[in-house]
Amino acid sequence: MSKETSTVSHLFDVMSTDQGDITETTGEHGVTSSPSRGAELYFTYFVIVIGLIGTVSNGLVLYALVASKQHKKHELIVNQNALDLYSCLFLFITYGLRLFNIQLTGSLGYWLCMLLFSQSLLASGLFASWINLMVISIERYLKIVYPTWSKKKLRKWMTYAAIACVWISGFVNEMANVFQTSAVIDGVCYGYVIVKTRESRLAIALYYFVFSYVLVLLILTFCYGKILMVIRRQARVMASHSTTGSSTASQAQSSKIQSSLIKTMILVCVFYALAWLPEKIYILFIALDVSLNLLDSGYYATIGLGFLYICTNLHIIPVYTWMILG
Repeated sequence: MSKETSTVSHLFDVMSTDQGDITETTGEHGVTSSPSRGAELYFTYFVIVIGLIGTVSNGLVLYALVASKQHKKHELIVNQNALDLYSCLFLFITYGLRLFNIQLTGSLGYWLCMLLFSQSLLASGLFASWINLMVISIERYLKIVYPTWSKKKLRKWMTYAAIACVWISGFVNEMANVFQTSAVIDGVCYGYVIVKTRESRLAIALYYFVFSYVLVLLILTFCYGKILMVIRRQARVMASHSTTGSSTASQAQSSKIQSSLIKTMILVCVFYALAWLPEKIYILFIALDVSLNLLDSGYYATIGLGFLYICTNLHIIPVYTWMILG
């Protein structure tokens, strides 16, 4: 089996060995105990299963959106679903390849390493998915908080341009990293592991943590918070200008909308935060040279939560809010 790195960020692994001015972070590539190999094999099967389930479920949701013509109204939501489908598919393919003993040689082996065994294609989809989640929140924020401005300024071509930028940014970010930090050595792919200094590793880990975790949560919280404030203000205005009967109905409808928004915000933000935080902290610890050799199964649990998140369609929760608010 080719022993490529198995972190979703693909930046580091557990043990560092200096070779001149080059630091090659390995761990999975070294000698591992039988329990560790067993845990890795079970984890591989687990990821393959959830990757397959995620591919099928996201495919069905995407088909439903297209069949109901919603893809013409909610392009960013469809794009989010497409990114999750892409990520689940390459999750299945990438980890499925681990079950085969493939010796990487020649130019074919090099490209298999750069694109599949290093997990760069998978990482590109994950990175783009995080960016698209922020774009959806910002777009909703503009349309609800600044409805007049958004009707005058926002155009369809801007939405399509944003979608293109999301996909391009994911591939550019990951491919720029993989070709600089990956190599095929003795038929084995070492992806995202060759980093020159400890400072460089820490800088990359901090960038990864801030951009793919902290920034995402800040934007989600800010946008949904502002939306809730606007909805409450609109509900108060409607209540003050309505008769008693109609006021009761409007207040009930407003309460329903507020409840849906709150549930959406809590589910998206909290589940994203809980699912990805262990993996982000793990990467930071590795960058700080903290020894994490004690519990390999703990590592598999942290990354497994992140993989489970992308396969559960939690990104599709904003659809309900989108449908309500138009």
